[in-house]
Amino acid sequence: MATTQAMVFAAVELVWATTHFSLYPFGARSPRRGGPRHGYRIEHLNPVRRGMLVAGLVESGTPILLLHGFADNHSIFTVLRRGLLRRGFSRVFAMNYSVRTRDVRTAAAQLAEEVEAIVEETGYERIHIVAHSLGGVVARYYVTRLGGDERIHTLATLGAPHTGTLAAYLLPTSLTRQLRPGSALMQELNEPAPGCRTRIIAFWSDTDEVIVPAVGASLQQEGVEVTNVRLRGVGHLSLPILPTVVHKIATSLVQIDSEGNQTASVTDISA
Repeated sequence: MATTQAMVFAAVELVWATTHFSLYPFGARSPRRGGPRHGYRIEHLNPVRRGMLVAGLVESGTPILLLHGFADNHSIFTVLRRGLLRRGFSRVFAMNYSVRTRDVRTAAAQLAEEVEAIVEETGYERIHIVAHSLGGVVARYYVTRLGGDERIHTLATLGAPHTGTLAAYLLPTSLTRQLRPGSALMQELNEPAPGCRTRIIAFWSDTDEVIVPAVGASLQQEGVEVTNVRLRGVGHLSLPILPTVVHKIATSLVQIDSEGNQTASVTDISA
């Protein structure tokens, strides 16, 4: 059974890698901002989206920013973006940072500028980020080292090398050197972050071929609220396309606290 399941997941990874390769050129262009806009009409929505709007009107409007990984672009989120929109989220953004980026800190500064632009455009003071691979490291540096926790309520990372990856030794560039276990960047990133306001959901797979060892995509950091979600038999490129991952992200972003109050993921529209 385990061998059969592994073969199925390997086939899914291969199919998605081929599909993503064909979509990659379309992602080179700067992504359009936000999602489809229909004002306050709801007749175009399916039952799931109508229910979400009724139960969580403000949460569904909270912006979500998608951040890609190493040598990639926003096309990796083609399936995830559509899944979030189908579930009722009305503002799903994406950004590209340069494939020539040599420093995580530089990419984090670019991310900070993009977040501020989204905040100004939408009027929401805090947003969410969903980040794949290297994007998770960039977003986490922004949140824990550049004061981004004031803007980011929830950061969901998919296969991010939070403690580094041995695979980074295969490509000796200035950026990949930062992703090696024990690097200066990794030591700085994993220092305590007391009072961090951002909650982090770290998805990791026990068969991630890019994160070595695979558990390096999970996270334990002093001062940060972290939920680790272990997936089995899932490849690195398959993480952004799994329905279970999309569902977990969607439900987490509209989560309410134990007293039934809205979370701080949204700006209070009654103010």
